Amino acid sequence: MPNQILTQEEIDALLSAMERGDVDLDQEGKKDIEAAPYNLASQNILLRDHFSALEEVYDKFAGILRDMLSSALQRPMAVEFVSSEMIKYQEFITAFSSPTSCNVFRMEPLIGNALLCIESNLVFSLIDCMFGGDGKPSTQAREFTQIEQRMIKKFALDISTAFEHSWSTIYPVKIGLRKTETKPAFVQLVPPGDIMVVIVFSIKSQEFSGNFHMAIPYLMLEPIKEKLSPKYLREKDTGNSWSPQLKELLKNAPVTIIAELGRTQQTVRELINLQVEDIIKLKAGPEDLISISVDQVPKYRGYPGVIKGNRAVEIAKLINSNGGQK
Repeated sequence: MPNQILTQEEIDALLSAMERGDVDLDQEGKKDIEAAPYNLASQNILLRDHFSALEEVYDKFAGILRDMLSSALQRPMAVEFVSSEMIKYQEFITAFSSPTSCNVFRMEPLIGNALLCIESNLVFSLIDCMFGGDGKPSTQAREFTQIEQRMIKKFALDISTAFEHSWSTIYPVKIGLRKTETKPAFVQLVPPGDIMVVIVFSIKSQEFSGNFHMAIPYLMLEPIKEKLSPKYLREKDTGNSWSPQLKELLKNAPVTIIAELGRTQQTVRELINLQVEDIIKLKAGPEDLISISVDQVPKYRGYPGVIKGNRAVEIAKLINSNGGQK
């Protein structure tokens, strides 16, 4: 009689059923069964064999998120892939302390939910940068405020947007944030014994660094594992450059435009004596061109005016990268 070897899917399903109590172990039948050792490290071998093509997703995702954060925080940022592994959900979620930014999201048309966990030290650093700070980590342990939780949600949406774009050339998905939680113990994503594909990324600047973790149930990816194989991607590759896709993504990135009417200098005494209805004279005449900056970089010269009751600026000249005008 040939040896009966369980597949990886059958092993995972059996382990999950035993932990939930769905399997009634017959004591009489157990005496003739010999236990066989099972190497849990084989899970990571399976990850490398079937999902190694996800490394392309990781690289694209890191590049997109790096550019998004650098633009939003107005400073050079680095996003790097750290590691990937397959572990049980309970082992993954219990590794985090409270508070941790836990964000449940869907990846339609895949069935189920995935999880984004942002470590608290990274959360505090990113929020500090948004308020104009240097992002240096704080040693004070505390819960997130309501304002901080709203800002965390924005970061989570930025990360999910970048993750969605990174999948576009492999298996297009629509990612949507479902809910957020700051206490990891309250996040019941899947049964404790279910296997998760966990990907770790780091975000770094000159002042701070921290990690965030993407956790996707193995059963969520299993139906498309063939499409994630290196062979499938090589056959599908059209040779298109990643650069055009990045340019399309950056076209939707928000920028701040400031029209500066003029400048002047005053002494501290003059500033202290300023009163309501006082007039400050600028070093610019009513017919002079004003400077228009995009994200603090002078890009245009123009004339101020009013259109339909709203203040407006008419572009008159472009400023070259070397400071010249045309």
